[in-house]
Amino acid sequence: MTLMPAAPLSNARFGTPHQVEVLIAAEPVVQREMDEHLARRKLWFPNDLMPADATLDVSDDATLANIRSNAKGIPDSVRVAVALNLLTEEGLPHFHRLIATHMSNESVWRAWNNVWTAEEDRHGCAMRDYVRDARLFNMGELEKLQYEYIAAGFDPDWEQDPYRLMAYTSLQEKATQISHANTGRMAGQHEPVLQKVLAHLAGDESRHYQFYRATFAEILRVDPNRALVALLKVTLGFAMPGHNIAGFSEMSEVLDRTGIFGTRQYLKIVEELLEYWDIGGMSGLNHEGEKAQERLMKVPGRLARVADYADSKKKACEYQFKFLDGRTVALDA
Repeated sequence: MTLMPAAPLSNARFGTPHQVEVLIAAEPVVQREMDEHLARRKLWFPNDLMPADATLDVSDDATLANIRSNAKGIPDSVRVAVALNLLTEEGLPHFHRLIATHMSNESVWRAWNNVWTAEEDRHGCAMRDYVRDARLFNMGELEKLQYEYIAAGFDPDWEQDPYRLMAYTSLQEKATQISHANTGRMAGQHEPVLQKVLAHLAGDESRHYQFYRATFAEILRVDPNRALVALLKVTLGFAMPGHNIAGFSEMSEVLDRTGIFGTRQYLKIVEELLEYWDIGGMSGLNHEGEKAQERLMKVPGRLARVADYADSKKKACEYQFKFLDGRTVALDA
């Protein structure tokens, strides 16, 4: 049996031939942004936050008991946010695969994906260490949700467009940062260790956001028309990672009603990125690019109307979650 020679890796990249050329040309910018990211980060590990060394003495048992005592005061609405944030972080295998397939598994993109994955992997570990030690959930039920989410896969309809992945990660990293930070602030009123854990995660997400925002800025500069179309499609259809988790809609409603993350927070992200990329000031576009630009500039107003309408229709409701041992979370109108 004669084996055919393997095709060059670059032929396996997603995107049109022109997009592949743009991505290859952008690699020096990606390398620069990765180098800057590594220079400004302060590497931490889950054990720094929730120590579990064999040498720990009895005084550390008292610390753990104090965490569990304080954690009893964390409201169930905030616990739902912690659960959803943790489940989202545990979806890391999906995103490593998406980056590898859309941006290629070669050159600097491979190096970045490995660094990013290593940093993100600590997030789920740190949160899991905390919720397990604090006895925050029915862990068996939470683990079932995690398993089902990983087994279900995550395949957004990006039509093998690498630009959409970069636009999505710019939006998603900022959204995750906000969700972690707001959850931490609310939890910290009762249990400061959880706020410390979530603050470390939010700091990472902020740095990842800066990376993706800068790399997509380069794509906008080199291939503005296609990039604007991709950005429009992602912005209009944005959904937080994990939207196929069982009970995601109910959990998201809790986060929205408690002010942790919802349409109004997403609106601010869109406004921030439109300003950073100077979408409204871009010129020299073709007809398709101009149409995408015009529609993008109207997105904040559209999101504000959606949020206002949703607020006007809110009614008191209740949700039950198995990972809270079936307790009811009541939401006011």
